Amino acid sequence: MELVIASSPVDSGIGCWDLYTGAEQLRYKSCNSATHGLICIGGRFLASSQVRDKAASSGSILYWNWKKAQPEVKSFPEVINPITSNSSGTFLIGGGSNGDIYYWEVASGRLLMKWHAHYRAVTCLVLSDDESLLVSGSEDGCVRVWNLVDVMSGNSEGNAYLHSFSEHTLRVTDVKFGYGGGCGIIISSSEDRTCKVWSTSKGLLLRTIAFPSIIDAIALDPGEHVFYSGSRDGKIYIGTLNAESTSSSSYGLHINGALSGHSKSVTCLTLNIDGNLLVSGSVDGTVRIWDTKAQQIIRILMHSKGSVNNVIVVRRSLLNPQTSVNPKASKRASLLPPPLHRQINSEGDDVDLNHMSLPQAPCESRDAHYCSYPVMMQQCNELKQEGSMVLKLDHQRSVQMAQEWKKLYEDLYQFCTNEVVDGDETRECKKCCRRQSDQ
Repeated sequence: MELVIASSPVDSGIGCWDLYTGAEQLRYKSCNSATHGLICIGGRFLASSQVRDKAASSGSILYWNWKKAQPEVKSFPEVINPITSNSSGTFLIGGGSNGDIYYWEVASGRLLMKWHAHYRAVTCLVLSDDESLLVSGSEDGCVRVWNLVDVMSGNSEGNAYLHSFSEHTLRVTDVKFGYGGGCGIIISSSEDRTCKVWSTSKGLLLRTIAFPSIIDAIALDPGEHVFYSGSRDGKIYIGTLNAESTSSSSYGLHINGALSGHSKSVTCLTLNIDGNLLVSGSVDGTVRIWDTKAQQIIRILMHSKGSVNNVIVVRRSLLNPQTSVNPKASKRASLLPPPLHRQINSEGDDVDLNHMSLPQAPCESRDAHYCSYPVMMQQCNELKQEGSMVLKLDHQRSVQMAQEWKKLYEDLYQFCTNEVVDGDETRECKKCCRRQSDQ
């Protein structure tokens, strides 16, 4: 089962529904999320960057346990807008309002890296499918591609990015990465009313599609034939990539049609795991689920109040992992990690050892969905020790089996030898008998 999770820029909480039945699950409170600021970290908990309070000097990021409505962990880094995380939930990346990008280790909350990525605020972040590349969009209209290995190696100054695309003339509103990692495509949308398709391998602009209205959200079809663009006129336009397009379209070149249903601006889009259902959020306060083949609305979900600016789809199996057979281990694994640090190697931000103690147990560490570098090294050493014992047992079994095969071979050889000798003696006896009978 898959769940739809939606948040709002006003303090109306986070809604959670069953994608296929529309049944509402637990509603999470005290959230006014930033655009592109709601994610599920490693399938273990929700995280959201918050819209900055005018009286506050810094931003905040909240964590929610799946089974509790109130946030349990609150961080106070710099003002963070978009956030993203890798699939295992090991690290979290945030884009700052001053153009910086922050890279945290989730288990400890440590800030591992910070670099100045753009001249103005970072508006969107997305990882490639192999999680080696990071794409960032900014208010300065620039889209940049970063190799995380180079960044973490310390090559974060100067022109550390792989590509810098500056063809947009206004603020970048969304970016999506296609399949294929460094050989995939990137689609970006902007307030200049265009979506642009880029080649990651060549660093070139492949296509520019002009829309009738500003595009704030993009969802890419898994087959990369089309992409969906949520606009401020309330429509969801269908842009073509590999699908056939006609120049006679009433919406423009490379636009095959539009989905109409929202009464106000479409702010966010996502597809379910199979790609056959499209989920859209709008300023009108609704979340709509569309059948992409029939291009029809199949369900409307109502948020409590205010507009919707983030929607994500999460598998239910991720929400209720059954990897551990120890109930105590399951309870410990549900603990949230400590708050995020504001500075690299900050002396004032101590690591919460209570949270770090979870993955230390040898038999429980493999069930943790996020762990720090020391814990991973400990696991490697344990696996080496276990591996050496396994190799010894395998060696003993192999030697025993070889001895058994050797004995079988010797027995078979003796049997064949006896058969040959006995056969020769029998033939000689028969010849002698014939000679005597002939005489």
